[in-house]
Amino acid sequence: MSIKKYEILQKIHEKGIVAIVRAKDAETGSKLADAIFEGGIPAVEVAMTVPNAIEIMKEMAKTYGSKGLILGAGTVLDSETARQCILAGAEYIVAPNLNEDVVRLCNRYAVPCMPGVGSVTELLRALELGVDVVKVFPGEVLGPNFVKAVLGPVPYAKMMPTGGVSPDNLDEWFKAGAFAVGMGSALTKPGGVEGDYEAVKRTAKEVVDKIAEIKKRLGAKSPK
Repeated sequence: MSIKKYEILQKIHEKGIVAIVRAKDAETGSKLADAIFEGGIPAVEVAMTVPNAIEIMKEMAKTYGSKGLILGAGTVLDSETARQCILAGAEYIVAPNLNEDVVRLCNRYAVPCMPGVGSVTELLRALELGVDVVKVFPGEVLGPNFVKAVLGPVPYAKMMPTGGVSPDNLDEWFKAGAFAVGMGSALTKPGGVEGDYEAVKRTAKEVVDKIAEIKKRLGAKSPK
């Protein structure tokens, strides 16, 4: 693993969260990403379902690249899109599925790839392909018990549940053994309200603080 690749994954693990930006247009997507980053979450994933997502990533990489932003691309379904995202400044690639061509391309350029898995078979195939962290998706269907159960026979797996993750269930996910979590609408639409960027910023800060408190508490309970 390259040093940069390790550093990216380590930073995501330290904060424990990747913020997922999905928006109806480029302006909204950009404002959301700004608010999340300013709220203290460095790992921001721009979903390819956002209009002009590539341009948003280019602009974010230019604006925040030297300020600690860990820019990612999400909903990447094929290797062609993955390459475009990397050229636009994406430092990690996230997908809802396990596409071997996407994984191979990311490995070629030493870029972290987090493909979606929904079974132990898919998880093990991802590990065989050299994946470091898998996205447990959809999280609201699989639940924290899936993560906990998988870590029994595969204790070295690093899993990032996405879908259904909210400030209210963070404790459950991290107790189950999550490497980090992916959070979307619970961050970008706090209280179900869209367009309140100050609320997004506040929520991001609250989530960062809560994860830090959870990890500290769990660490204190771990055997030395």
